Amino acid sequence: MKNIFIIILMVLFFSNAFSQEVVELKMPKSDKVVVKLMFRNGSICDPAGKEGLTRLTVSTITSGGTKDLTYSQVQEKTYPMAARYGSNVDKEVSIFTFEVHKDFLNSFYEIIKGLMLTPSFSQQDFDRVKSNQQNYVDQVIRSSSDEEYSKMALEDFLFRGTRYQHMVMGKTEGVKSITLDDVKEHYKTYFTKNNLTIGLAGNYTDEFKQTLINDMKTLPDGNPVIASNIVPEKIDGINVEIITKDAFGSAIFMGFPIDITRSNDEFAALMVANSYLGEHRKSYGLLYDKIRTTRSMNYGDYSYIEWYDNGGGNMLPPPGVPRSSNYFSIWIRPVQIAKQLKQQYQELSDVKIGHAHFAIRLALREVDKLVKQGMTEKDFSATREFLRSYIKLYVQSPSSRLGYLMDSRFYGRKDFVNEVDDLLAKLTLDDVNKAIKKYWQIDNMKITIVTDNSEAEELAKSLKENTVSPMSYSNFVKSGLPKSVLEEDEEAANFKLNIKNVAVIKTEATFK
Repeated sequence: MKNIFIIILMVLFFSNAFSQEVVELKMPKSDKVVVKLMFRNGSICDPAGKEGLTRLTVSTITSGGTKDLTYSQVQEKTYPMAARYGSNVDKEVSIFTFEVHKDFLNSFYEIIKGLMLTPSFSQQDFDRVKSNQQNYVDQVIRSSSDEEYSKMALEDFLFRGTRYQHMVMGKTEGVKSITLDDVKEHYKTYFTKNNLTIGLAGNYTDEFKQTLINDMKTLPDGNPVIASNIVPEKIDGINVEIITKDAFGSAIFMGFPIDITRSNDEFAALMVANSYLGEHRKSYGLLYDKIRTTRSMNYGDYSYIEWYDNGGGNMLPPPGVPRSSNYFSIWIRPVQIAKQLKQQYQELSDVKIGHAHFAIRLALREVDKLVKQGMTEKDFSATREFLRSYIKLYVQSPSSRLGYLMDSRFYGRKDFVNEVDDLLAKLTLDDVNKAIKKYWQIDNMKITIVTDNSEAEELAKSLKENTVSPMSYSNFVKSGLPKSVLEEDEEAANFKLNIKNVAVIKTEATFK
């Protein structure tokens, strides 16, 4: 009897030790099957001096072969199935996504199993992937999009000295130092069966689910130590870093840490406030109206209460990037520099700086007004009703629905999209205005500006000295503006900011 009891305890122990959380979204009428494998091991797991290792490991798996097939052979086999797969790495998670028609699931699963359990890690695949990643951190981030550049620079600035600081793609010297042996060891250490959440969506059988679970138990063993409690340094005043290069405008990102995530019910209140201020790529937001619609200064202006991956490419917030450390930010798309204004308008031949200083003041003035005055009942009601419809668009596909369910587990929730709808339904104007006062302010933050070499020093001087920064219109545009706008311009131009430090940095010095 004693031996039987011991055997039962051993079975229970090993069952729990090897158990993996499975998030399911059964869709019996669907023709598709989606498999997601989420590992809790994002770029915060990169060793010091080898920043970019997690991303390089994941890319070498998805852009490589298996022990039986080369990368080219994998592509040849998946093409007739119209199957697709890919990966995404963020600060705290790495996710592999596989999608296929149900009729080809068994054939495609052999590819899934080969890539995840027996990746080839060939030198040729590694060299190709590393070359692309090295090129990104050395060149692409600095030259392809100043908007993305300013965003990455802000994260570097906000989280300096923590494991959140470096880009997921790494640093120049970090990527350069990574070897194939580093990738193999990182895979064994962090891509383990004990560090995995399995996601399944679509039309699959229970037998397939069990096969997947059993096979994933053969991943490397171990319980990797994952960094937690990422605490950014306390910000004193407004600190600005101006990055200089050859640029056509000034791209601006600014923000400050906030101690709230989707795990907190107050997040719903902040979602309403943020949507009113500047919902991503939507033309009705307050910032968009003030900066683009009324003054035609740029292409768009938005705000965020959490990381928004690939903001230049996504119209809806994508799943798969859950984070435990969060920040509020404002994205001001590039505004004109003095050199451009002088070339275009004779009447502006004497301007010393472009629109960046004015745009920053105008945006922060609106945030300050929200903090002090709050939203109105009318704006609250309209924005809340919009959000209750809009959040349902987050999960239009089986893959996005599954992704949001898996993100929900990260935050300790079951189904964030449905839960937040319930929270929004019960929300009051008072709840929103209290959340604004609690989490938003304009006195302590960091700002990154990517601008032209010709603009940097004058802009830095204007910011340091809190110089009046009048809006520079052409005579034609100014003549068509109502008096109320011009009066608001004067107030914004004189709006004092709590500037403490301004540094000018050459592009070559970033992300090293």
